[in-house]
Amino acid sequence: MRSRYSAFVLNLTDYLKATWHTSTRPQDLDLTEAPKWVSLQVLSSDEGEHEGTVHFRALYRAGGGWGYLEENSRFVRDDERWYYVSGDTREGTLKPGRNESCPCGSGRKYKACCL
Repeated sequence: MRSRYSAFVLNLTDYLKATWHTSTRPQDLDLTEAPKWVSLQVLSSDEGEHEGTVHFRALYRAGGGWGYLEENSRFVRDDERWYYVSGDTREGTLKPGRNESCPCGSGRKYKACCL
């Protein structure tokens, strides 16, 4: 999961397609309109012999604000390698409080960083 997130950050479409299971892989993958991803939180994961799940939340910069993508992803293992199959997603607007840590990862309070 972390490597796929990194590939989204770096716009590595070939890697994303190579790690996407052939049964659900899109023919074309265009990331030109992708948001600026800033962080990944893996909330939970479960691994079986041939299947696994990852529940994550990824934060991104959206114009002058922040958004998040939360997904329960399903993976399958084929020939000792994990492949992304599908995910149940939801997106939303992130509204940090003035005294909360800034989502950009600076470690500073939001009010002193990205306002």
